Amino acid sequence: MHNNQPNPSEVLTFRRFKRKGYALFACLGREVRIGVLTAATLACATPRLTGQTLRTAQGADSTSVAAEAATSLSEAVVSASRAPLEAAVSARQVTVLTPSDLDAAGVTTINDALKLAASVDVRQRGAFGMQTDISIDGGTFDQITLLVNGIPVNNPQTGHNAADFPVNLSDILRIEILDGAAARLFGTQAFSGAVNIVTRPSGSRLSVSAAGGTDGTVLASARTAWTPAALFATSLSGSWQRSDGAVRNSAFQGGKLFWQGRYDAPAVRVDAQAALSANDFGANTFYSAAYPDQWEATRRYLLSVRAETRGRLHLSPQVSWLRNVDHYQLTRHSAAGENFNRSDVYTLGLNAWTRWALGRTAFGAELREEELFSGNLGRELDEGLTFPVRGQDSARYTRRDGRTNVSFFLEHSVVLRAWTFSAGVMAMRNTALGRGYGFYPGIDVSFRPGGGWKLYASWNRSMRLPTFTDLWYKSPTQEGNTGLRPEKNSAFRLGADWQRGPFSASAKAYYNHGTNMIDWVMYTADDVYHATNFQLDNMGFNLAAGLDAARWLGSRQPLTRVSVAYAYIHQNRRDATPVFKSNYALEYLRHKFTASLSHRIFGPLSARWSLRVEDREGGYLAYEGGQSTGEVRPYGAHAVLDCRLTWQARRWSLRADVTNLTGHRYYDIGNVEQPGCGFLATFGLQL
Repeated sequence: MHNNQPNPSEVLTFRRFKRKGYALFACLGREVRIGVLTAATLACATPRLTGQTLRTAQGADSTSVAAEAATSLSEAVVSASRAPLEAAVSARQVTVLTPSDLDAAGVTTINDALKLAASVDVRQRGAFGMQTDISIDGGTFDQITLLVNGIPVNNPQTGHNAADFPVNLSDILRIEILDGAAARLFGTQAFSGAVNIVTRPSGSRLSVSAAGGTDGTVLASARTAWTPAALFATSLSGSWQRSDGAVRNSAFQGGKLFWQGRYDAPAVRVDAQAALSANDFGANTFYSAAYPDQWEATRRYLLSVRAETRGRLHLSPQVSWLRNVDHYQLTRHSAAGENFNRSDVYTLGLNAWTRWALGRTAFGAELREEELFSGNLGRELDEGLTFPVRGQDSARYTRRDGRTNVSFFLEHSVVLRAWTFSAGVMAMRNTALGRGYGFYPGIDVSFRPGGGWKLYASWNRSMRLPTFTDLWYKSPTQEGNTGLRPEKNSAFRLGADWQRGPFSASAKAYYNHGTNMIDWVMYTADDVYHATNFQLDNMGFNLAAGLDAARWLGSRQPLTRVSVAYAYIHQNRRDATPVFKSNYALEYLRHKFTASLSHRIFGPLSARWSLRVEDREGGYLAYEGGQSTGEVRPYGAHAVLDCRLTWQARRWSLRADVTNLTGHRYYDIGNVEQPGCGFLATFGLQL
């Protein structure tokens, strides 16, 4: 009898599909439909709060099926460990925002996109990402690590300007948000979480957009990508924006330039990136409402190269340079309170991992040098060592501070049927601490009982050094503290994800035990702000649910997607010293609720509605006539409703964004009254 069974040793596996005339399926001379391809693609492309992504966050990249002529069907992995683990067996939750999420939500900046995550608190004094502070799970803006393709872009001078990501929205493949302490993944500065922007070197040959709206707002951007050779891919993007500002002294102008290149050979892959961002803006009441005419100009430069070998042992060396330049005026056009700062961060690291019979083991080391030159921060330089500020006639850098950080890490992950265990430790020594190594361990566990469920538990420790501003800054309203101790955190987390067809849900609870937490506080109504340490615990939970209505009810009905999320936080300060006013740490979102609805109107016209309700603890010190009233008024609760209308054609699109439809004015940070209703129209074209 003839044997029709295939020989297992001769099974052919197709991992890449190309729409070329010489491709195998094209040779068949007929249409071929592959049902498995559709299912696999949807599993990777559908945005999920469970944290499924296309590749690892350590600089890896993929592109959407719609945008690429060749689609890699590699297994999805998450960025929750040093050695990549597939999403199906990962040991930690990661929130992922995809380009479709960003487009549907009507965001114009990365900072606006982060508002979609229930665990993220975004406070801004200006529009379009200007003067924005980002925190996670009740932490502060100084307590998270911000990365671009796995390269940290934190500014050791201050976390205030760190959220000025030097990339454009058109570059983004996804945004990954990791909640909780993550020292053994991203270093000690990942105190309460991390945000990683993953970009793509490929895409459309040319895409451009232009936008205009209320308050004299004008935005323009362009991006090009090409593949000059089989193993090379590169892209270049640029953007420019300006506005008169929606509130007093918030006018701004600036731009970004981002280049990315990749060499992808069978044995090694090399990724390089270069970025520049420049912004000038009215800083409103940035540091104190007593000075409402503050002004600031910032410049950011980033260069990095990362490589990864392929084989039994994966070696991934990386080197990067980050420079932040800051020109600050307490009163615009006045030398009184004027300050110049320039910080440089040099990083050299090696990440290695291998897979063997007992799991996956990762190990490596990092050397980071942080240096600051300033006119206000740091120790005084000898007269012969001072040097002029570029572009200024008489200003000089007269002070300096710096520190060197050396760290080593070891991590091991094991997958046993329905269980995944990942444990590791980072050993760190910093010259600013003046002692030996500190150890920051962690362990993550996940369990998959079936039925679409996945359960998580983790414990991780982390530490954060004070910024140079925390240590040295002095002004008529603020006083730094060179005696500050490093913050320490023990973070416990429990979570669950559920996915069944078009329905998805996630839940997580956490408890952070904080020691030597840093905040700027006033002890009396007529006091200045002091940088100080105190003991603080915070705890809370997040809930989220989503429905892919088009998948459930079909595409003939108008409803596309529905999602809701809620976050709750409670803090317990363990110090007996009374505080009149906290500037950061105690001003947290006790309640945050978000809801979104996407639907078609007719033909190519669709709409997205987004509601955000927030209830913030703490309050702002009220000023009248430029003088403090001595009264702290509570922030309280507010609701914001936004809408985006989109007309989507094959190669062009037209969008109309209306923010804060009700025009409700409220206070969310300091004494800055947030703007009322705003409008922005955007035209986009892809070639």
